[in-house]
Amino acid sequence: MLTAASVIRNFYRDSVTLMQLSSQLSQLPGIRQASAIMASETNRALLREAGLATDEVEAGPNDLLIAIEADSEAALEAAMAEARGTFDRKSDGPASAAQREPPHSLEMGLEAMPAANLALISTPGDYAAAEAMKALHLGLNVMLFSDNVTLEDEIALKRYAGARGLMVMGPDCGTAILGGLPLGFANVVRRGDIGLVAASGTGLQEVTCLIDQLGYGVSQAIGTGGRDLRREVGGLTMHQGLDALAGDPDTRVIVLLSKAPAPEVAVRVLDSARQTGKPVVVNFLGADPKGLAASNLHAAKTLEDAATIAVALAAGRQPDDVGFPSSAVDLPRLGPGRRYVRGLYSGGTFCSEAAMLLSEHVAPVYSNTPIGGAEPLADVWHSRGHTLIDLGADVFTRGRPHPMIDHRLRNDRIAIEVQDPETAVLLLDVVLGYGSHPDPAAAMAPAVAAAIADAARGGGKLAVIGFVCGTEADPQNLARQQAGLRDAGMILTQTNAQAVRLAARIAGTATGSIQDSAKAGLK
Repeated sequence: MLTAASVIRNFYRDSVTLMQLSSQLSQLPGIRQASAIMASETNRALLREAGLATDEVEAGPNDLLIAIEADSEAALEAAMAEARGTFDRKSDGPASAAQREPPHSLEMGLEAMPAANLALISTPGDYAAAEAMKALHLGLNVMLFSDNVTLEDEIALKRYAGARGLMVMGPDCGTAILGGLPLGFANVVRRGDIGLVAASGTGLQEVTCLIDQLGYGVSQAIGTGGRDLRREVGGLTMHQGLDALAGDPDTRVIVLLSKAPAPEVAVRVLDSARQTGKPVVVNFLGADPKGLAASNLHAAKTLEDAATIAVALAAGRQPDDVGFPSSAVDLPRLGPGRRYVRGLYSGGTFCSEAAMLLSEHVAPVYSNTPIGGAEPLADVWHSRGHTLIDLGADVFTRGRPHPMIDHRLRNDRIAIEVQDPETAVLLLDVVLGYGSHPDPAAAMAPAVAAAIADAARGGGKLAVIGFVCGTEADPQNLARQQAGLRDAGMILTQTNAQAVRLAARIAGTATGSIQDSAKAGLK
């Protein structure tokens, strides 16, 4: 194996662009792994952890660093040429009088767009807080896509913004839809009168997509960052989002999404929600729904429930018995001894929701995002019993692209799980939209088909169950992705909750712990 690094001096690209480039390079012939990063100390440490040592290369935080591990000198040279050629191609093209030099600072950007009121910041976390504060000083709201920002900096930024009538979404805010514009990892959805505030990126994607699929639309979708409802932060951005949607004439129904908040924060947020004067759907994943419903508040246990309740309210109906339409599925006959569910998720919220739901029907369930009755998984690299893994967790993404961008890590894990003769169900999510892989079905289909074939050669069937989070208007196209996955043998449901309940039914039937869908409370 050979390793090499190349530096492009004083050349910035945002993290999503660099993750996409890393994925592109990693798929070239003879390449074992590749990473393109801004060369901050934190990022270089992640490269060392991934085995792409760069200590001998001189690079600073303003430099773009490309590190590649390959099987041969020829493969290494070809990958480096492709990386540099990518940036050269983007800079080619005839210049025009209307073209200007790209802005090199927030001040230059604001000068070029004086009507702008939002800055999206996606710099290495070491510098993100300082850039966010600069934006606030310029009177800009902030979407802070960057992670690795300290909790102290998050609190300081949000308090400073709030005192000046500004909002900070994040840090680690991966998704928002503002004025109809998808930001970060987001989907193309209809405009409408349902507004959302969410401390969950993939949760926000799922609910907005389901609203779209039900024929309704979104006014605004505001991300808060995953730590906003912790006791230390106090839900500062969620309170601001609630206030903004309460005063928005284009928003009739509000949806709140988060994992269960700190109890004292939940009390204050729910009190604010009651004062909006609008119907508010509350999905605090893992919290007792009975404690969330009151007056204008409508509790939703799952992301699917949140979408269907919001649509019912927007249509002027009472959400007494709502549910997303599901398709009839013929349960496969499993091979002898196959009894466990193995969930391999790219979305952390999907994995948490799955842990909550699956643990209601089979036990024990292990996960690196345990809620409900699920238990912590000691070794994320090895499954035991029923196991659900968030492959987007930091331990899997150090020096690697996120699994919504690069499916190789999950495909490799699929091949491992199918070798376990006790694996009955592979449970997968597929996320479309801006920032995600341009054709997930093409990337996943060979691994899915191979897993089913491997199980068949071993004398039994394996169920591969999944769902696609997306819309017809997404760049990847929902229907096309679903067709490609079905052709590979995947059983598709409409939502994550439906996929998990189907997996529970299959696994429970295999072990005799669930006799029928009515007993399991499945729908």
